[in-house]
Order: sequence, then C-alpha cells, then structure tokens
Amino acid sequence: MKQFIDFIPLLLFFIVYKIEPRIVEIAGHSLTFGGIFSATAMLIASSVVVYGILFFKQRKLEKSQWLTLIACLVFGSLTLAFHSETFLKWKAPVVNWLFALVFAGSHFIGNTLLIKRVMGHALTLPDAVWTRLNLAWIAFFVFCGAANLFVAFTFQSIWVDFKVFGSLGLTVLFLVGQGIYLSRHLHDSDTPTSKTED
Repeated sequence: MKQFIDFIPLLLFFIVYKIEPRIVEIAGHSLTFGGIFSATAMLIASSVVVYGILFFKQRKLEKSQWLTLIACLVFGSLTLAFHSETFLKWKAPVVNWLFALVFAGSHFIGNTLLIKRVMGHALTLPDAVWTRLNLAWIAFFVFCGAANLFVAFTFQSIWVDFKVFGSLGLTVLFLVGQGIYLSRHLHDSDTPTSKTED
C-alpha cells in the first residue's frame, strides 16, 4: 500500500506528460496543459498533497519520504523556474545516490546497519547476511542512479517512460532477487549483535 501511495505523484506526472500540449483557459488565464512543464507542476502539487495527507494522518513522514518530497520540490521548482527539463533529469540519480550514501553511512555510523533497522523487526538473520543485504542495497541505488542518468541524457525520447516504469521494474526485480536470497537464510536465526561481521 505504501509503495502505491508513493507512486501516485509519479503516475500523475507520467499521464500529464503524455498529453499533447494544449492551451486551456482557467479563470480568464491561458495555461499550457500537457508536456514536461505542466507534468512537473503536477508532480510538485500531487507530491505536496499526497505527503501532506500522509503527514496529517500519521503525524510523521518516513525519512525516505521527506527526501523524495524535498528533491521533488527542489528539482521541480528549478525545472519550472529555468524552463529546463535538465534539472528534473537529475532528480532520480541524485535521490538514488543519496539513498546509497545513507545505506553506506550505516556501516560507519551507529550500531546497526540501515537494512537491519528497516527489516530487523520482521527477520532474524546472521550479521554476515545483514551486511551483504546492506551492500546489495548500496549497489542497487548506485546502479539505479547511473541508469537513470544514462537514459535521461542519452535516450531523450524515452527517459520519462524509464523514470516511471523502468525504475519500478528494476525495483521489483531487485526485491524478487532479495526475496530469493533471503529464503535461503531464514532458517539461520541468530541473536542480534553488532552491525557488521568482524
């Protein structure tokens, strides 16, 4: 459910982007609807609404949601202010690399790896497995960031499609792979100890 809610602004962005740009009259003002810039405005507005509702209902947002919202506001606003989609193309790579940095930082800061903080309430695994999982997430985010950057600046005609559905597909494949890997280790229950193996 959470993943679907996070996907709503991106889906609305995709729908508006695919609409052929046209001039619409709203309250006596002429506005362009369709294309990258109105899609960016929709992404900003829908992100504020979706995460605003979540914050109102839960009284908090997860750190990943704060990061996604702030990145959307910053890169989306720059895209509209300078009328250049280049800024928006950098959003997915930067967000993915920041996630990779956070996962990597948990190897050196604090007593528990980030992946263990996220999943430790549901799984009991040996420290070596938690370490490999955390490293896998770092590699995944680095790869996703690089893939988004490559597609955005090399295949101009499909970068939005990849941003919405390519990234989702990569995430699903990674989660399936993680599930298969974890299924081999679920019987290895271990008392939670330090954050990494020595």
